[in-house]
Amino acid sequence: MREPIAEVHWEILSYISYVGCGLSAFFTSLSIVIYLFSRNHRTDYSMSIHVSLSGALFLLNSTFLMNEWGATVKPGWVCVFVAALMHYSLLCSFTWMAIEALHLYLLLIKVFNTYYKHYMLKLSLVGWGIPCAIVAVSLGVTDFKQFYGLKQVTLTNTNHTNAICWITDDSFFYLNLVYFTLIFVFNAGILMAVASGIFKMKRVSKPGAGSERKTRRDPVRFSESCRSSLTVLGLTWLLGTTWGLVFLGSGYVNYPILYLFCILNSIQGFFMFLWICLSAQKQRKRDMNDRMTSTPAKTSGISSDSTTLSAISLDDKAQK
Repeated sequence: MREPIAEVHWEILSYISYVGCGLSAFFTSLSIVIYLFSRNHRTDYSMSIHVSLSGALFLLNSTFLMNEWGATVKPGWVCVFVAALMHYSLLCSFTWMAIEALHLYLLLIKVFNTYYKHYMLKLSLVGWGIPCAIVAVSLGVTDFKQFYGLKQVTLTNTNHTNAICWITDDSFFYLNLVYFTLIFVFNAGILMAVASGIFKMKRVSKPGAGSERKTRRDPVRFSESCRSSLTVLGLTWLLGTTWGLVFLGSGYVNYPILYLFCILNSIQGFFMFLWICLSAQKQRKRDMNDRMTSTPAKTSGISSDSTTLSAISLDDKAQK
């Protein structure tokens, strides 16, 4: 969005963003600490991917919180560093969201028992390496083109401007928008495929013996439908599809969309923390059931997973 924003809305949106990003930074750091002190989670690919995304979001939220401060510091390289770091963390967040979608596809849609050698190492090289290469090249051509620095945001109905550290070149900005668009389309496709599979699976049930049995099962079906809806809602944040709201407000100022965009995306780290906690709780229940039944768990490069969605799918298949 390149149109000016009213000063009063700028202040409110800034307050919402700072509070949301502060909460997200705290909870994503808590997710990382819990992961580092947990031995069981380190061998779980899904948990490692979740925490990697949490790390990228922590870096993004932390950089955002010091963005306006960086614009007030006199040495120009400070603002350039903050802008480049914020760009890197944003690219990392988008890339890890795409990796989340890819892992979900391999786990629940393609569903095969295949071992990938150095699976997490390869994902980490993509998740952290590609954004690093983009930012490094952008900084490397500083003598020819300045991509990062002080950006003035004009406020409507006033003579005031707010300075932020961000991308200063419009062409480079739209090139990054293409990168996000490709990731958004891919993640949205995976989300729709998974959501469709979940609700189709819920509609398939054993035939009842009569109307009385059907009536007794209605509350159970309602509960399962609510759980499925919450799972899809969690995946919406996990895959970052809420960032797609930027397309609804592109080219003009749409304040309802802008407020919704700031609220949903600034607290993404908090919902990542909730998702990780639910996944860990579900994994503990499955481990306990395995120990009680003395059934060895199957291991593979992809299927050794503890996502909430996977557990729900396995539980439903077991019931049927």
